[in-house]
Amino acid sequence: MKLPRVHCEKCDRPIAAGPVAGRLSKGRLWRHDPPNMRELHPGELVSCAGSLAIVDLPVGQMELVSDDDLERASEPDDEQPGLF
Repeated sequence: MKLPRVHCEKCDRPIAAGPVAGRLSKGRLWRHDPPNMRELHPGELVSCAGSLAIVDLPVGQMELVSDDDLERASEPDDEQPGLF
C-alpha cells in the first residue's frame, strides 16, 4: 500500500499518513524530525510536535496492492541470478 502524504501542521512538510483502524477517513502522521533539527541537536532524537497527529486523509490517494501484484512481486526473475 502506498501511503498518501499530508502536510504536517507544525512543520508544513509532506509526511506519510497511515490509516487509523475503524476510521476510514482519518490517518496518523508518521514520526518525523522537524527541519534542521539534526544539525541543531546532533546525536539526539527529537520528533516534530506534529508527529503521530491524527489528520484527515486525502480522498482517493490510498493505493491498495492486490493479491496478483503480491504474487508477481514474489516470483523470481529468470534473468537475474539467485543469491543461493
